[in-house]
Amino acid sequence: MTDQSFVTLSTNDSYARGALVLGSSLKQHRTTKRLTVLITPQVSESMRKVLEKIFDEVILVDILDSRDSAHLTLMKRPELGVTLTKLHCWSLIQYSKCVFMDADTLVLTNIDELFEREELSAAPDPGWPDCFNSGVFVYRPSIETYNQLLHMASEQGSFDGGDQGLLNMFFSSWATTDIKKHLPFIYNLSSISIYSYLPAFKAFGANAKVVHFLGRIKPWNYTYDPKTKSVRSDSHDPTVIDPQFLTMWWDIFTTNILPLLQHFGVVKDTFTALHALSGLAYTLAFSCGFCRKAEVTDAMLHMSIGDLSPPPQPFVSSEERKERWEQGQADYMGADSFDNIKRKLDTYLQ
Repeated sequence: MTDQSFVTLSTNDSYARGALVLGSSLKQHRTTKRLTVLITPQVSESMRKVLEKIFDEVILVDILDSRDSAHLTLMKRPELGVTLTKLHCWSLIQYSKCVFMDADTLVLTNIDELFEREELSAAPDPGWPDCFNSGVFVYRPSIETYNQLLHMASEQGSFDGGDQGLLNMFFSSWATTDIKKHLPFIYNLSSISIYSYLPAFKAFGANAKVVHFLGRIKPWNYTYDPKTKSVRSDSHDPTVIDPQFLTMWWDIFTTNILPLLQHFGVVKDTFTALHALSGLAYTLAFSCGFCRKAEVTDAMLHMSIGDLSPPPQPFVSSEERKERWEQGQADYMGADSFDNIKRKLDTYLQ
């Protein structure tokens, strides 16, 4: 239907990679709706050309920034101020209804049925379920709503400094008025929920329709080995998601997006495409002198990234592990990884 569209936002080239994978996943699952991406001037011209290959409309918008450092500091996410740029989605009045999706989401199946919902339909946030998560929501474009949101942002700000706080203030009746506007959590499965309620993920995770890579570390910040199709992170970010979803993201990126990025000159070689976003990759590349050479072979790639073994970890007692968990410092990529927790859970259930 030409008057309905999925909409996403890219404020820079990094998030454009996420938007490209999201758009490709929607197409892969045969959506009948149009695809629209809002971009800011920070998105490069070559990246815009790639976005035009995936999206029906690529629309340039100005940045809206809350500059609310106090609230954003509480969340430890100062970069979220620019997420107010998302408000521009209400100005797309060429459409009668839209579904907004953050660029760090991934579609696992056809979700066109979301267009049967009304504004504002969204899934609960895992951190505070009486608030909805603004990563996926159904809405109706309206200049009146757009102006009202801008006015509220100007006069009252946002309780978290970003778009989610503002939208929950504006659509304040969401929690109590109409249960039909509460999307099932499978439409916005967030990474943090896997660790906070692992039994539920074990029981219902297979039904997930949209995965949301919440947190500071995004799929494009991981290190990917194209030969083994494995993903690795050198971060201990507490919102690391199940590796199977990360692998899905990278499979789409390497198969559908990487050739486009290379064709339009966004990336020059496999090394840049797969590892330039990893700080470790840059450190190793420069220390080994690889970036000074005209070509980077697969062998070099594995020498610099793929074949490194992690250093042995010091012994940690059960009591110390417990204290680290309570302080939010669990070893999510090691002893407290998803696979280890799942293995422990299986043992108890058996």
